[in-house]
Amino acid sequence: MAAAVVDSAMEVVPALVEEAAPEAAGLSCLVNLPGEVLEYILCSGSLTAADIGRVSSTCRRLRELCQGSGKVWKEQFRVRWPSLMKHYSPTDYVNWLEEYKVRQKAGLEARKIVASFSKRFFSEHVPCNGFSDIENLEGPEIFFEDELVCILNMEGRKALTWKYYAKKILYYLRQQKILNNLKAFLQQPDDYESYLEGAVYIDQYCNPLSDISLKDIQAQIDSIVELVCKTLRGINSRHPSLAFKAGESSMIMEIELQSQVLDAMNHVLYDQLKFKGNRMDYYNALNLYMHQVLIRRTGIPISMSLLYLTIARQLGVPLEPVNFPSHFLLRWCQGAEGTTLDIFDYIYIDAFGKGKQLTVKECEYLIGQHVTAALYGVVNVKKVLQRMVGNLLSLGKREGIDQSYQLLRDSLDLYLAMYPDQVQLLLLQARLYFHLGIWPEKVLDILQHIQTLDPGQHGAVGYLVQHTLEHIERKKEEVGVEVKLRSHEKHRDVCYSIGLIMKHKRFSSVCESRERSVMNQVMFPCPASKAIIMRYGYNCVIYGWDPTCMMGHEWIRNMNVHSLPHGHHQPFYNVLVEDGSCRYAAQENLEYNVEPQEISHPDVGRYFSEFTGTHYIPNAELEIRYPEDLESVYETVQNIYSAKKENVE
Repeated sequence: MAAAVVDSAMEVVPALVEEAAPEAAGLSCLVNLPGEVLEYILCSGSLTAADIGRVSSTCRRLRELCQGSGKVWKEQFRVRWPSLMKHYSPTDYVNWLEEYKVRQKAGLEARKIVASFSKRFFSEHVPCNGFSDIENLEGPEIFFEDELVCILNMEGRKALTWKYYAKKILYYLRQQKILNNLKAFLQQPDDYESYLEGAVYIDQYCNPLSDISLKDIQAQIDSIVELVCKTLRGINSRHPSLAFKAGESSMIMEIELQSQVLDAMNHVLYDQLKFKGNRMDYYNALNLYMHQVLIRRTGIPISMSLLYLTIARQLGVPLEPVNFPSHFLLRWCQGAEGTTLDIFDYIYIDAFGKGKQLTVKECEYLIGQHVTAALYGVVNVKKVLQRMVGNLLSLGKREGIDQSYQLLRDSLDLYLAMYPDQVQLLLLQARLYFHLGIWPEKVLDILQHIQTLDPGQHGAVGYLVQHTLEHIERKKEEVGVEVKLRSHEKHRDVCYSIGLIMKHKRFSSVCESRERSVMNQVMFPCPASKAIIMRYGYNCVIYGWDPTCMMGHEWIRNMNVHSLPHGHHQPFYNVLVEDGSCRYAAQENLEYNVEPQEISHPDVGRYFSEFTGTHYIPNAELEIRYPEDLESVYETVQNIYSAKKENVE
């Protein structure tokens, strides 16, 4: 019966929304329903915010039911933006109508800014001050972030340019917030020993688009602690650790009781849950991110040690971190409290090696060298984080695919947040930005800071200052947009168009990205006589072309372009490659991919707005530069598929 009433009422509501006169017969029928039924109807999800607004204007009864702080507008807010509900406490008073309006306005402003980015920054990296529009917007930052996430989650292969810039803005906003939190964390006194919290900040900064929180990671660790307690109960049902409540920091002083905890931990972590040191893929940044260590159940010595340390301390075992060279360890005190201790009064625990307990001599065997007693000492949170970031910094220098050097940039940011006056790292950061061609104004600021800290760096600083100023002047001299018409006589030999998905022929490897060649030669130099080994046979998408090779003589010589039948006197194409690189390929080395697939490259959205399944459609900015290419793409695709159809028949 109740269901019938609701169904009947649901049919009446849309009619009432269209009626302006409150005297309508249907309205009287509806408002006489019990309040709970009316509320259920209005919260059912079939009415939009505009519908609710019109319904609430029909009479006093419905206006009261649709008051801003009531369930109706709360449900409208929840259905529209469900991910935001976690930011509200059930006990808080919230005017949901006002929240809806503020969130709606923030979304419109965010979309307006995202839409402007392609036109403003198509020809350059988004400058440091490019995000000021977002930073200066009024309203809660979480609303802007939520709108950016909504853009990223748009279905299908469209709006690629929007997604590209939404990702950049979200990346920047979250990193700035995390970096500020880390700096505040580093101001804590030395006895503040939340190693896990610091490690999570590093994890968050390097993965700002992932949903990583200390609360979630702690919850996962708490579940491991519960398993350890279950095992411990089988060893000693009266163990004091079993009585600990969540959040307590009590420590057990008896060695035997501590040993029982460690035995239970080793069983759960290494035997039951199968955690292990990642010997097969040691030099992988994922080994340093705590959320990934918990997901993949593997890591390197420092990340495995932090997990082990956190669990042990929650169960009352006062382990301490040891910044041991080449292999991070934990130490476990065996001496009596209050006595003078030396390095032989500790057992050293290798969390990477399944919790193995080591003597001083065994620690030296572990790394194959003798070390001084000072290296067995305990280190504070800042030193632990310094080592974690140092590992990421080393990995960032090794990376060979990501041409944005994002890991290197992130690790430099983190290291300099802890130690802002490290001259060599500041110089590396300035060189990195300079050779990536980004943020010239910031490069000058860094160089000025280096000169103040160490006047002896005048030579390196002077070189970079000179060339950075030249770069800024060249940017100022750039006028208009270069438009390339396929119909022009000098472009008659250009066979392929932007947006086409190509395949590099396997018989040659002459192609290279402009950025990578510069970075290899300047950031990590190698002898010019040595050939750069390139992978070929790759899939790619064209985002630009030149009628002949426009690179310098040195690049042409190093890449052995003269060995090609047509040499450098042939069209060359800028291509985005499936491995994440950007390369410059000769026309004779490319062929159309008759089985095109979407190219997974971080910069696809910078140039293209949509993937059709056969080719990419250039966005407005790229189309301005190549106005005749889109029509050519359609012709090429149609001809190829017609040929395929004829062959099949």
